[in-house]
Amino acid sequence: MILFFTSPCYSDPDQLQGFCVADLKSTTTSLNGFPCKPVSKVTSSGFFFSGFTKEGNTDNMFGLGVSFGNVLSFPGLNTLGISMNRADFAPGGINPLHSYPRATEAGVIIKGKLLVGFRSTTNVFYSKVLKAGEMFVIPKGLVHFQKNVGRGKAVTITSFNSQLHGAAQLPATLFASNPAIPDDILAKNFQVDETVITSIKSKFGSS
Repeated sequence: MILFFTSPCYSDPDQLQGFCVADLKSTTTSLNGFPCKPVSKVTSSGFFFSGFTKEGNTDNMFGLGVSFGNVLSFPGLNTLGISMNRADFAPGGINPLHSYPRATEAGVIIKGKLLVGFRSTTNVFYSKVLKAGEMFVIPKGLVHFQKNVGRGKAVTITSFNSQLHGAAQLPATLFASNPAIPDDILAKNFQVDETVITSIKSKFGSS
């Protein structure tokens, strides 16, 4: 007899208990999130998070400050298959090209005006300028970005169907990896001289 198993449509597996507040200090190996704290040691604080109350630091090369509300900062999310981020944008700030390998992203603009765009697997580019109160969705794994195109600061709250969605930021992935991707490989991929690659890497401190 042959058994066929199909992948579920959600990202993280369903939990097998009412809750499982993460024990982030445990050394026990777990495949579905982190090991659970004993119920006797769980308090109300495990289910509440105030990490989005302050503006993120946008004093960086991208003008972007991200506050993470995932299982690492909010242990009560463990095994629940959800997480959220707050992203603050300085004027002209950008969340550079990136992808999430383990989650679909849905977001709502809280303040300002953002250009949101992504590329499909058939090489089609979808984009729109969104203002406060409008929402977007980015299918799992697709390369996308957000850019502040308004005059002032911008804020968005995003949610993910994973407690720890992972992120692959293309500029850092390509030009600041450790160990570094060889210059000749990048030069061949982008059809440029290796000196161009060296120059780009120097901006990320990896030349």
